[in-house]
Amino acid sequence: MKHTNPAPASDERIRVLLERYKCPVPFHEVRTRFLGNIATPIMSASPIKTVEALWGGELPEFDSVDAAREVIGALVMGLWNRLSRHQDRNSPFRLMRTDSAPTREGLAAFALMRRQELDGFIDGLFGREEVVDLPERASRGLDVLSGMRAIFAAALHTARDETKAETDKDRETKLQHMREMTKNAEREMHAIVLSCKRARKRLLSALPSKKPSFH
Repeated sequence: MKHTNPAPASDERIRVLLERYKCPVPFHEVRTRFLGNIATPIMSASPIKTVEALWGGELPEFDSVDAAREVIGALVMGLWNRLSRHQDRNSPFRLMRTDSAPTREGLAAFALMRRQELDGFIDGLFGREEVVDLPERASRGLDVLSGMRAIFAAALHTARDETKAETDKDRETKLQHMREMTKNAEREMHAIVLSCKRARKRLLSALPSKKPSFH
């Protein structure tokens, strides 16, 4: 019989696994953290380290080896590999889409999700490092994302402040602005990913090659 690998886990299956093992990082943030780590010019970055970091640096306890394989396989062979495709110029990344109502709760949920997504991307890009040598285009994009992150954080604070009086039209306008900002964030993230990919390629081509020894 011919051996075939199982199909990679779907996003919905990964959500279930993250909830089952009480991952403190929400799925939408996991996506962007992985994308940032895929893009990072830090050569020591690895998928398994990023997976471990979701639980604070150490994987949760599993009931069996098969259970551990399922989680790691779903995150690495499934989600990580799917996100790697966004290094292609013609395959830009998209942030999570959700039906948000122009209510105080809807605005808060939307702003929180976007803030967490941007935090995740930046966390993935930097890993455990405080400083990363980014190419110029990526550095500019990061500055733009940092500004957007501050706006989403401010929108979240305002939405949660019940002393702030807002009309339905005010909230609808804010929601529309955040949706437009989402598109801008996606463009900057894609530019950062492509810029870092080019930088890694140049770095690898500049590394000296050692002649292999044969025994």
